[in-house]
Amino acid sequence: MLVLTRKPGEQIMIGDGIVITVLEGRGDGVRIGIEAPRGVSIQRREVIEAIAAANLAAANAGPGTEDALRGLMPQAPIRDA
Repeated sequence: MLVLTRKPGEQIMIGDGIVITVLEGRGDGVRIGIEAPRGVSIQRREVIEAIAAANLAAANAGPGTEDALRGLMPQAPIRDA
């Protein structure tokens, strides 16, 4: 893992098309902005893990389990277009 120290307004570039900007630090958290091409998926880790768990449960599900699987998927929009 690469660990960098940045101040608000400073940026980190990943490859040619992804820019991460530090917006502000608050207590033990930090707000960042991410610019990336449309084809790059940007997700929170917990959302990816929830999707993977739902996919695994769906793959192993039998008939009549649709209601139980519905509770595993995140309900909020993932990324605005």
